[in-house]
Amino acid sequence: MKTKAVRLHGKGDLKLDEFDLPPLRDDEILAHIICNSICMSSYKAAIKGEEHKRVPSDLKNNPIIIGHEFCGEIIEVGRKWRHKFEQGERFVLQPALNYRETSRTPGYSFRYLGGNATYVIIPEIVIETDCLLKYNGEAYFAGSLAEPMSCIIGAFREMYHTNPGRHEHIIGIEEGGNMAILGGAGPMGLGAIDYAVHNPRKPELLVVTDIDSVRINRARQVYPEKEAEINGVRLEYVNTEGMELPEKYLLRLSGNKGYNDVMVFAPIQELVELGDKVLTKDGCLNFFAGPTEMNFSAMINFYNLHYESTHFVGTSGGNTEDMREAIILMQEEKINPAAMITHIGGLNTVADTILSLPSIPGGKKLIYTSIELELTSIDEFKLKGKKDPFFADLHEITAKNKNIWCLEAEQYLLKYAKKI
Repeated sequence: MKTKAVRLHGKGDLKLDEFDLPPLRDDEILAHIICNSICMSSYKAAIKGEEHKRVPSDLKNNPIIIGHEFCGEIIEVGRKWRHKFEQGERFVLQPALNYRETSRTPGYSFRYLGGNATYVIIPEIVIETDCLLKYNGEAYFAGSLAEPMSCIIGAFREMYHTNPGRHEHIIGIEEGGNMAILGGAGPMGLGAIDYAVHNPRKPELLVVTDIDSVRINRARQVYPEKEAEINGVRLEYVNTEGMELPEKYLLRLSGNKGYNDVMVFAPIQELVELGDKVLTKDGCLNFFAGPTEMNFSAMINFYNLHYESTHFVGTSGGNTEDMREAIILMQEEKINPAAMITHIGGLNTVADTILSLPSIPGGKKLIYTSIELELTSIDEFKLKGKKDPFFADLHEITAKNKNIWCLEAEQYLLKYAKKI
């Protein structure tokens, strides 16, 4: 079977290729990808190429399909897995295989498996590690967002506090405590706000900072303070742009008690140091945002580390159980990660989008792999709709939904967009 896929051929070398998939083996599954949301991690893989720890060293001869946040349908099941999967079932995939000592990861390491493709082959390793999950949701885009939400859920589960004198780690955020999400009005930060407010284990105070008023206003529109209050959370949005001593302002918001839990969502030295400064006794800081610079570092207060038992963790991805929780929460409509999405595009736009990702404003860029469509912001639908009825219809649909991508918009797009 022929497939079209965006492949990484070397450092900064992404191409949309058409090629034949090999014959399906008994221990493999053939799948049709419907959509893939683009992650900053794909940008990091693209610019580093073979220097990336998850990317193989022979890209020139064996390019890999890029993209790891995808949802699709099963087309054919190899004999070995017919007791477990069926043709026509929808699926999502957890790329963190955590298989022995290997760092092989879908979207970084595989020739025939990645999110930015029309058809892929899912190898045995993915199924054996229980990383291929059935998905019963109606919206494919929500399935794509299960992976980033699993990263957020995993980060919350990596937070911990201690029981003084008993050498115990109590897993999770401090229930009823103070929490800060720094650099938190981007797409992943929005998911963290959603989870913090609607997760059964909630903080009493949640402070979200950013330096972009547009991002903060959108976050406030999607997750207003009143909704958080209904869920028992006092939510405060803070623009720290130009603040000389933002730590004083944040500490004042906490009643000068400090923060039990701090998550840092941008790899910025000053942001890490700010998080360290506002931690309370036994406070936990999670450095969520992965840097591209291998010697990235920041100053931390070792006096507080010693005498106040502050501590630090770093997380990079979730696991299968985190993804299962994300799927359940979405299906029960307890969280709505659609707010992460700000742009829609077709497979033809993937290479340029990934390589330009840091300079493209907004949140998640969602790619529908079977269509041809220039990357377009949802906010642009109205203007483009003046000349193109296709975008006029999409604007009408999304305008009814607070300008947030939704199932009706997806169904319209898949029906009427130009096929690639």
